Amino acid sequence: MAIPDYQAIMLPLLKFASDGKEHSIEEARGKMASIFSLTDEEKKALLPSGRQTVFSNRVAWAKVYLHHAGILNSPRRGYFQISERGREVLSENPRDLNVKYLERFPEFIEFRTTDKKPKKAAAQVQIESNEETPEEMLESAYQRLRADLTADVLGRLKNCSPEFFERLVVEVLLKMGYGGSRTEAGEAIGASGDEGIDGIINEDRLGLDVIYLQAKRWQGTVGRPEIQKFVGALHGKRAKKGIFITTGTFSTEALDFVSKIESKVALIDGKQLAGMMIDFNVGVTPQAAYETKRVDSDYFDEE
Repeated sequence: MAIPDYQAIMLPLLKFASDGKEHSIEEARGKMASIFSLTDEEKKALLPSGRQTVFSNRVAWAKVYLHHAGILNSPRRGYFQISERGREVLSENPRDLNVKYLERFPEFIEFRTTDKKPKKAAAQVQIESNEETPEEMLESAYQRLRADLTADVLGRLKNCSPEFFERLVVEVLLKMGYGGSRTEAGEAIGASGDEGIDGIINEDRLGLDVIYLQAKRWQGTVGRPEIQKFVGALHGKRAKKGIFITTGTFSTEALDFVSKIESKVALIDGKQLAGMMIDFNVGVTPQAAYETKRVDSDYFDEE
């Protein structure tokens, strides 16, 4: 079955705590995974940031919401226990627990209401009706913004001049640590033609190894024949490593061919190039930064 959202986890989590004992959040994750019959793949699925699993995040937020509704207590760090209110809720034998149910408790309303100004009402309704945890909503919003920016950058890449594209590729490679100095990289990739650039660039600043490079501003798909020509050029120069960059895409046959040859060839399509530009701040500028924080439990430990 699919990974349950954090609201679906609330009632099973409360029932798990119904024995009145203190339970760790780690223990709860194992129990919830068993209840929902999650596969190893589902348990290992990560949030877009790659820093936490989706399921662990949802179990944690189910616990947080129940805690702020006064249904669960937190007797010590990393542990929870059913409260008297939690027992009363279970005595009602609810079909499920969700945000709407928890809104009957004033403590929960206070927890959820971060800004009571009218202009925030629409956003608040959207948040409350969403099945994602706050981290998931934040990361989903970031991914949407990044996807829009990637599309915008890629559109501009396809319309720039060959000379500008040459300079841009040099800039990206330099930001990634290739090419030594800007002058050396520019000279190494100086020969242009066929609406692309061909040349040799240092793999490291010491010039201990080199990489053969080809870049093409193509609107369509680069097929296997083009990649075979590139690999042939590598062999002709006795080169073992190469990078083929395009503003278009690569065919399945091209990708499959590269995976089976001895030479190490990296294929970078337009979307990947745009992503690298975003990651290394080439052609983009930071607009805003948001820092998320969590409570430092050790700070409050008086023992």
